[in-house]
Amino acid sequence: MHDERRRIEERVQRVHDQRIKTAIYAASVPFEVEAWQAPGEPVPFAEAASASYAPFAMDTPWGPPWGTTWFRMRGQVPAEWAGKRVEAVIDLGFIGDWPGNQAEALVHLADGTPLKAVNPLNQYVPIGDPAAGGEEIHYLVEAASNPDILADNFSRPTAMGDVLTAGDKPIYTFQRADLAVLDEDVFHLDLDLQVLRELMVHLEEHDPRRHEILHTLDRAMDTVDLDDVSGSAAAVREVLAPALARPAHASAHTVSGVGHAHIDSAWLWPIRETKRKTSRTFSNVTALADEYEDFIFACSQAQQYEWVRDNYPQVWERIKKSVEKGQWAPVGGMWVEADGNLPGGEAIARQLVHGKKFFMEHFGVETKGVWLPDSFGYTAAYPQLAKLAGNDWFLTQKISWNQTNKFPHHTFWWEGIDGTRIFTHFPPVDTYNARFSGEEMARAVRNYQEKGGGTRSLAPFGWGDGGGGPTREIMERARRLADLEGSPKVVVEHPDKFFADAREEYPDAPVWVGELYLELHRATYTSQARTKQGNRRSEHLLREAELWATTAALNAPGYSYPYEKLDRLWKTVLLHQFHDILPGSSIAWVHREAEAEYARVAQEVQALTAEAVAALGSGETRVFNTSPCDRAEVVRTSVGVPMYTEVPANGSAPLGSGEPSQPVTVTGRVLDNGLVRVEVAEDGTLSSVRDLRAGREVLAGEGNLLRLHTDLPNYWDAWDIDKHYKNRYTDLLDAEAVTVVEEDPLLGAIRVERAFGKGSRITQTITVRAGSPRIDIETEIDWHETEKILKAAFPVDIRAAHSSAEIQFGHIQRPTHTNTSWESARFEVCNHRWVHIGEPGYGVAVINDSTYGHDVSRTVREDGGTTTTVRLSLVRAPRIPDPEADQGKHRFTYALLPGATIEDTVAEGYALNLPLRVADSAGAAEPVVSVEGAGVTVEAVKLADDESGDVVVRLYESRGGRAQGTLRTGFPLAGAQVTDLLERPLAEADVDGGGVAVMLRPFEVQTLRLSRRND
Repeated sequence: MHDERRRIEERVQRVHDQRIKTAIYAASVPFEVEAWQAPGEPVPFAEAASASYAPFAMDTPWGPPWGTTWFRMRGQVPAEWAGKRVEAVIDLGFIGDWPGNQAEALVHLADGTPLKAVNPLNQYVPIGDPAAGGEEIHYLVEAASNPDILADNFSRPTAMGDVLTAGDKPIYTFQRADLAVLDEDVFHLDLDLQVLRELMVHLEEHDPRRHEILHTLDRAMDTVDLDDVSGSAAAVREVLAPALARPAHASAHTVSGVGHAHIDSAWLWPIRETKRKTSRTFSNVTALADEYEDFIFACSQAQQYEWVRDNYPQVWERIKKSVEKGQWAPVGGMWVEADGNLPGGEAIARQLVHGKKFFMEHFGVETKGVWLPDSFGYTAAYPQLAKLAGNDWFLTQKISWNQTNKFPHHTFWWEGIDGTRIFTHFPPVDTYNARFSGEEMARAVRNYQEKGGGTRSLAPFGWGDGGGGPTREIMERARRLADLEGSPKVVVEHPDKFFADAREEYPDAPVWVGELYLELHRATYTSQARTKQGNRRSEHLLREAELWATTAALNAPGYSYPYEKLDRLWKTVLLHQFHDILPGSSIAWVHREAEAEYARVAQEVQALTAEAVAALGSGETRVFNTSPCDRAEVVRTSVGVPMYTEVPANGSAPLGSGEPSQPVTVTGRVLDNGLVRVEVAEDGTLSSVRDLRAGREVLAGEGNLLRLHTDLPNYWDAWDIDKHYKNRYTDLLDAEAVTVVEEDPLLGAIRVERAFGKGSRITQTITVRAGSPRIDIETEIDWHETEKILKAAFPVDIRAAHSSAEIQFGHIQRPTHTNTSWESARFEVCNHRWVHIGEPGYGVAVINDSTYGHDVSRTVREDGGTTTTVRLSLVRAPRIPDPEADQGKHRFTYALLPGATIEDTVAEGYALNLPLRVADSAGAAEPVVSVEGAGVTVEAVKLADDESGDVVVRLYESRGGRAQGTLRTGFPLAGAQVTDLLERPLAEADVDGGGVAVMLRPFEVQTLRLSRRND
């Protein structure tokens, strides 16, 4: 037989695209359209309904960037259409090839009832099936003219990322607003052809099935009447039917399809627009559920549900009904799909708590898995936290984006830093916006790593980010692929069902231990430094407020614990941990608002803390210590006078209690407190840091060396830092001034001032305090660079085989060598409050109050010694998607801690991030809890969420070894329970002698619920 594949394939392509696709709608009549441009921000329906509208013609430009235009549409179904399937078809002038991040609209009835959205690949609104001829149709359509930020494929900066800079020129041209008859035979023929053609081209050339489909399609094209596609469609489908009826092989892979609409809570649009995106998509989903009884939709992010509940109550009621019918599956159990690296441990716990509680309260559903397909790597703390929140499974997809190494599993057990394992799946379809194309199905089978062990994978399907979610076309594809030879079998089902079946068939799946590091998007640890600082500060301020509010509630008659305010503030912080806000990969508008929100949160939380401290009564000036470690530090009074004070963990003490063993001396550019001696060079770097206790020099080169690198990644500017950034740099060694600015027995400080680049300035104050080996470097930057990254280096005379970086509830060790491609790919990594390097008997830590990105490397010197260098990534200057990212002023502190054990480092990490609080007139109170036993670390103290008055304490083991101790309470203890993160009992705690016995495995997290005795 002659090879005629090319002729037939090209024939099918042309007939499908030019004749069949265009015949799906058999007849149409235009709507009468009027328009009203809403001034400024979106308005409620009632305001739009009462506005004055003007006539509007098709092919007319409309919609300034970020604007809202309301269209009034009136039409009448022709009498001759009675009994047919009639739809409204609306094309707002959709552009590009991405169905999200552009024009979208929500169609309302005249009474304000939301019907359905229109999106680029979902342009219809059902009217009647069958329709009644002569029916009057009256719609009000809220259309958002959101600019396509990706229009230039991230090739150049854009001013469209903020309403303040985007301009007012219309950016869309309205194309169509019609009543139309859907020709169902042609509609289904279109899908028959698509499914068979796509299956065919992804089969092997020698596969008989490919050739069978090819010639079936050729015969089908012979049957098409090009002058009457509608009249011949049924006959053409009969030709195709045998090819579509051939059952799949018994050993065919099974794809579990789960309806999904990944909607970023903010990204290339502001939060206010996400509130509307969710209502549009959820309207589509509930409408699709009415049409397809076998449809199931999985939806995460409790925050988005809350937005719909509060702003679109009718859509909310439809969601509730879909949940009751089993077609809508709340998943994920998190407040938002947060970044997987940057939120603190307690914040991740609260993400899970707030998310799960929302779904339980409003739907009676306890979610059983973490649904986090699109974050930029995942902390090794996740397995334990997920399990402690009552989850059985974890899903993500993003690791498939690795630049260097292909992750070896799709279905596996993921083991965290404490040993907890959770059943985990990466969809081998490599997308969370699947549409069941032939390419996707072939890739899922080809890509699946667990062949021979497992037989199934999951595919989230539907258009995200405002694309409208799953469509009827995708559902029709799924039906055709349910049992089709040459394709994996597709079943639409709940993700819980998929995970249960996958685990049952493959209980001995392989194990991956440690973090899930994404070999891409490494700059998300650094971009938008003020956003990250706002998050870090908010987390610690909330910890502080909860501790002192609990202390006041237990000790101050008449004080009421601020449950509602703390809940609201936590949710604001959790929202901004979304995986495009906190990582710094959103447009300017998003980060401008985030900074304002963090400022508001700080003000409110500070007021709550001040109120709680004041409630303890008046008296002497006292110092309050929110950290879990006893502290002896120099603090400043309200008038700036330094005083040395010893304060217990989670407690307070009079200002000035305690005395350091030696004063600080300042000689020239040398700071000495008897523990460390720091020499500052003329160029402003640290020329020497001598650990006087150990009798050794700490540095092996210029300390605090600031290096400015060229930073132009290959593609995703705000997201990526590529390895070639290291090749071009400038060391900042020209100090304008090196000046002693503080010379006191309790502290000494030297200020270094520099100017560099395009008008940037940096001022650093190097401070040594009495009684502490910690060397603080308080930093102020006025940053005006572009496409640069600024790093601060500490070359240390230590041969470290690995670095230890703090993550949530513990730390992770990473090799300092690059023996393998996996290690080499970790050239930029994430930490929280500290990084520690050490050799047997000696260690050094670098601590920070708001920095996450860093790198650690080592070299061997000519003298045979080893230099291990820790470098912090301070600020970047990407231009896409926010051309002003990181521009302007920054203030933060990082510190060098010589002679540090892990235990020392943990304590100083808390100390730098939780400054001692001085209250000029405050009463004394016993610490709510205190701990006896090294390694047992208190992370949170609060009152129970159920408002019972019980005290909840979250502990963890912080050194990486077993810990045993006793928790003492500052109140009469009636009993104690070990609970999960939702404060539900797991076991009775061992209460003995007025304390609670605590035993923890390495990095174990434990939540204790303490009931009070009424004496």
